[in-house]
Amino acid sequence: MTDPGPLLAVEGLHVSVDGQPILQGVDLATRRGEVHAIMGPNGSGKSTLAKVLMGHPGYEVTSGTVSFKGEDITDADPPTRANMGMFLAFQYPEEIPGVSVVNFLRTALSNRTGVDYTVLELRLRVMDAMESLGMDASFADRYVNQGFSGGERKRNEVLQMAVLEPELAIMDETDSGLDIDALQVVAEGVNRLAGAERGFVVITHYQRLLDYITPDHVHVLVDGRIVRSGGAELAHRLEEEGYEAFRPAPAP
Repeated sequence: MTDPGPLLAVEGLHVSVDGQPILQGVDLATRRGEVHAIMGPNGSGKSTLAKVLMGHPGYEVTSGTVSFKGEDITDADPPTRANMGMFLAFQYPEEIPGVSVVNFLRTALSNRTGVDYTVLELRLRVMDAMESLGMDASFADRYVNQGFSGGERKRNEVLQMAVLEPELAIMDETDSGLDIDALQVVAEGVNRLAGAERGFVVITHYQRLLDYITPDHVHVLVDGRIVRSGGAELAHRLEEEGYEAFRPAPAP
């Protein structure tokens, strides 16, 4: 069988904001069926990486490339990436007043697939996903994230993943601000969605999320560079030794 290559390939990625270098040569290859965890201290460039992968216009790629399914998407806009099968779960999801969860998902899925779903068709699909995620049915008619708790906002993002079925899900510090119960619900949703056809890039500051989502690969991002990669055991080393143990020694 021919090797299809990585689902996501990041090569030599350098990124600046307002002329300030943030990422300084990131390489990352994610295949279908793999969960990659990106860990690092505050200010290391983790959220910058997530946003750049989805094409945020506020970040300048000064060199390097981002490819998805073998296609160079370095200059592609966010809608193009989303319609290709990429998804970003935000660290702080925004409210969208006046737009119900079910109508939001109907529009997003129609754009993603090119199929004009009726409200009834989409509602049935959403209800099935909500049942599998253990979510109350009334959630579907609430306005997107309006009045949602932190845990509800993150569950809503997992619901979006379940309905949209992206091929690559990027999760930007999804554990931020969650209590243990909400963290477990989100992790269970992610574990249900993980499979041979989908890749995950899970960005986190703390090891605790990885108590519930077992990564295939862990990467340590410090000062805009991946300084160490390994298996799930690397996250436990970080918990014990801290990030300073992985920070490169200054040049003499």
